[in-house]
Amino acid sequence: MMAEFIVKAKDRKYEGLDENEKGWKGPFCFIQGADPQYGMIDDMSGKKPITWQAEIELTRKAIAAINRMKPKPKFFVVCGDLIHAMPDDNQKEEQEADFLKEFAKVDPSIPLVCVCGNHDIGNTPTRKSIQNFRNKFGDDYFGFWAGGVRCLVLNSQLYEDASKVQELKKEQDVWLEAELDAAKSSGCKHLLIFQHIPWFLNKPEEENEYFNIDLDIRMPMLDKFIAAGVNTIFCGHYHRNAGGSYKGMEEVVTSAMGCPLSQSPAGFEMGKQPSGLRVVKVHEKSISHQYYGMDDIPSTVDL
Repeated sequence: MMAEFIVKAKDRKYEGLDENEKGWKGPFCFIQGADPQYGMIDDMSGKKPITWQAEIELTRKAIAAINRMKPKPKFFVVCGDLIHAMPDDNQKEEQEADFLKEFAKVDPSIPLVCVCGNHDIGNTPTRKSIQNFRNKFGDDYFGFWAGGVRCLVLNSQLYEDASKVQELKKEQDVWLEAELDAAKSSGCKHLLIFQHIPWFLNKPEEENEYFNIDLDIRMPMLDKFIAAGVNTIFCGHYHRNAGGSYKGMEEVVTSAMGCPLSQSPAGFEMGKQPSGLRVVKVHEKSISHQYYGMDDIPSTVDL
């Protein structure tokens, strides 16, 4: 029987990764992916009609590797742009259906955490586009516990353009303030953030561009995270590996599970960096991570 995708992120929590995961039980690993973005490879190649068999094959490689990994990852988080079609694209529902079909094959003992990206809810999201995401993939922002670590998933598009959903942005802001405040006294070993759009790509003070969040929003938020004790922020969106640090807090930008990019004088083109995943090792006092191409994902993680 075909596995069925089950939405587990509801009411700002994630079923199976909550109070029972508050305690530290020793080192563990988790997997971070980003931008499977079904349909982008054909789109970048100029092929018509656009299909996404290439992304499906990459997904199958990734999931096969994750399912056989020892020890089993504590969870698998996909940091946005699950599919390539925008909310008003007539291929959106078909791409979403194939994503749900393929990602339902993740071992059910490895929770799948889906983060929304700009292609999932639109560059200027609406109540309808956000509700569609919630219905199919789970809440667009929520928190969960994993092995004594507190994890917060954010809807980064609300920092990019919330012009049509100001009330929803305020709701996330209020929720996040409460979560950051609670984390200070929670006893968590680490406090992690997962989102799609990076606050910055390499340096916190870098200029505004398409792939980062504007400075006037970025710097106050980074200071807020520092004050709450956030250790690491994991992002996608850039389709290349990048990242940096701010006052000791690391931001990790992970390349695409689907189509990698590079920049040339003519604009963006398909990159030579392999499509892949990041394996993150969590120890009581440290976090380390490494990016692997799909053909090089280890079957055993040395903790």
